[in-house]
Amino acid sequence: MTLTTSDAEDTRIVTVLSERIDAALAIRFKDDMRAATVGGPNRVVLDLSQVAFIDSSGLGAIVAAMKQLDPDRRLDLAGLTPTVDKVFRLTRMDTVFTLYPTLGEALDAQAR
Repeated sequence: MTLTTSDAEDTRIVTVLSERIDAALAIRFKDDMRAATVGGPNRVVLDLSQVAFIDSSGLGAIVAAMKQLDPDRRLDLAGLTPTVDKVFRLTRMDTVFTLYPTLGEALDAQAR
């Protein structure tokens, strides 16, 4: 599991450089997200554009990452592939997170 981070204006971007977030990687993902989001801007965008598969453990890890953030910070998701998007919608997690089709659209939404 590899995550990269960068800051764009008032947003911390965390990109997942893995094709899967599943039970085998969930604990490491949570730990890596904690490290990637310590301090920084109040908005975090998780770029999932390279993730082709997510299971319930991976979904739980993303929810846990959101809960690890301070109350005044938020986690948005961007670039969900069709399979990952379907999991978020079937589990109604699209009502918990703001989903953006692309990272660019997520960043544009911040500018408004």
